[in-house]
Amino acid sequence: MFSGAHMVIYTRDAEADRDFLKDVVGFDHVDAGRGWLIFRLPPAEIAVHPTDGEPWHEIYLMCEDIAQTLGTLEDRGAEISRPVTDQRWGLVAAVRLPSGTELPLYEPRHPIAHTPSP
Repeated sequence: MFSGAHMVIYTRDAEADRDFLKDVVGFDHVDAGRGWLIFRLPPAEIAVHPTDGEPWHEIYLMCEDIAQTLGTLEDRGAEISRPVTDQRWGLVAAVRLPSGTELPLYEPRHPIAHTPSP
């Protein structure tokens, strides 16, 4: 029925953040026209959590080894905006996009719902 998921990051400096995802993170991409890059993401999963407050959405990039991933990103010029914290459900950190927006990273402890790429 569905062929994938499309996520959108709203940002104050889309061009700089696109360059970051292309050059620092290294995501493959296509140009949808006039510099609007659409990035290929690794397999994804979705979880639904309860809240007593207003509902919201979060985007995390999952990794198998968060320390190694952060080291690689830092070597490529990324700023680590939140160091690794140990949550009961996984390890979490964040890098800062050029616009100032944080992009969280997540090393899950739960069984993953897809097969990671080699």
